[in-house]
Amino acid sequence: LMASGATSRSEDEESLAGQKRGLAQASGAIPKRRSSSRFIKRKKFDDELVESSLAKSSSRAKGAGGVEPGRCSGSEPSSSEKKKVSKSVSTPIAPSPVPTPGLAKRMKKSKQSLQVTKDLGRWKPADDLLLINAVLQTNDLTSVHLGVKFSCRFNLREIQERWYALLYDPIISKLACQAMRQLHPEAIAAIQSKVLFSKAEEQLLTKVGSTSQPTLDTFQELLHKHPDVFYPSRTAKALQLHWQLMKQYYLLDDQTVQPLPKGDQVLNFSDAEDMLDDSKLKDVRDEVLEHELTVADRRQKREIRQLEQELHKWQVLVDSITGMSSPDFDSQTLAVLRGRMVRYLMRSREVS
Repeated sequence: LMASGATSRSEDEESLAGQKRGLAQASGAIPKRRSSSRFIKRKKFDDELVESSLAKSSSRAKGAGGVEPGRCSGSEPSSSEKKKVSKSVSTPIAPSPVPTPGLAKRMKKSKQSLQVTKDLGRWKPADDLLLINAVLQTNDLTSVHLGVKFSCRFNLREIQERWYALLYDPIISKLACQAMRQLHPEAIAAIQSKVLFSKAEEQLLTKVGSTSQPTLDTFQELLHKHPDVFYPSRTAKALQLHWQLMKQYYLLDDQTVQPLPKGDQVLNFSDAEDMLDDSKLKDVRDEVLEHELTVADRRQKREIRQLEQELHKWQVLVDSITGMSSPDFDSQTLAVLRGRMVRYLMRSREVS
């Protein structure tokens, strides 16, 4: 019955279309046009996408044999429509009670990255470069802690942890190396000029006598003789400054530290402390007396300044009474320009 009904309906549509074509040809007003019997696919609106996706999810929940109510036509949606549906509606996923090993790895990696960024906040690339060069020179983290001035005040434990992280942590080491490569060459040169002196370098500097007067040429010659011992960025001026510092602390070979004199006349710290009178140190300050002394001192200074300013006026009055002119004025001098440090005699009526 359904097949016969469909065929009769198609015959009726063809007969109507033939009658319309005949009328159009007879009138000549409407031209011929080709038409297609295919189903035209139109883009769905957002609300239709949501409804169809909800219908899909409900039909999947019922089972594969159920009929999807959201579909009006029997045609499948296009791939673009499927993408839109998947983007617009995201199906909620029930949380699993036991985390998968992949999730645990991801959480561990995120914690490591947070720790790395926290370390990178305090340790600048310049600090890392200073630390590496200083350790290579001295091979002693305690000397690095005492002798190197970083951008932050790191303690010995933080320096040790940073050095071990640069050696054994691949993530921190990789990030630190990338940051150090991006430093400006001038910044690198400034950092290398602050590198600590090694024991071998100081041993060569101690051989320069304290009584001699070494010049820059002396230290330049020392650099040329031992290029493998001195750090590549050392200059003759840097060697001279370090030698002067060693001489100040009696660290040269020909210098000897004088021993302290022995006997009762030596006053040590405890003896000096016993001699102090604690009652004198704990005297209460008299604020009223200090205020009065400050006011009197200010008043006297103001009077002295006022007398100094009026001195020239009184000098003119004295000269006019006694009739004695100033030694600056002679027969050719008309006026005198006098300052605190300069005196100029005006000998003509016009002066530029």
